[in-house]
Amino acid sequence: TKAFAHDIEVANSDGVTIYYKWANDAKTELAVTFRGQNSYSYSDEYTGDVVIPESVVYNEIPYSVTSIGNNAFYYCSGLTSVTIPNSVTTIGEFAFEDCSGLNSITIPNSVISIGSDAFAGTAMYNNQPEGLLYIDKFLIKYKGDMPANTDITIKKGTRGIAGAAFKDCKNLTSVTIP
Repeated sequence: TKAFAHDIEVANSDGVTIYYKWANDAKTELAVTFRGQNSYSYSDEYTGDVVIPESVVYNEIPYSVTSIGNNAFYYCSGLTSVTIPNSVTTIGEFAFEDCSGLNSITIPNSVISIGSDAFAGTAMYNNQPEGLLYIDKFLIKYKGDMPANTDITIKKGTRGIAGAAFKDCKNLTSVTIP
């Protein structure tokens, strides 16, 4: 038998199938995940514009979608935009890594945590200038080579800082958080 990362799969009203795993032990919440045994098993299972629903019905039982798991959309180069509902509070590590066609994503105010390199290799990441990279009200990463003795002031209104946002920033001397 084959083991899969996803526990269930549900087709949206627009016909797009989204793969989910249980997000809690009580099996009342779902996390978007990838298809197959691991994130490298498939690529491009998500393409075009994907709308993640706030909840899904599976076997006549409604479940809330509360997170986007690690590597959920890994290497889905045909993915162009993602709509994340207000029910999602967490975006996992490498969630959209190498989605080279991803140009648009809106992070709702419900999100309180973003894992490291969640948007690395996406078109929206690659098309940004070097320096502090924000998506909506989240500081995602310091992009590029940091000059010596760099002091950073995070802009007012920032809701969160993604994991590993300052990884390899050897020249960072201070961070001011409003």
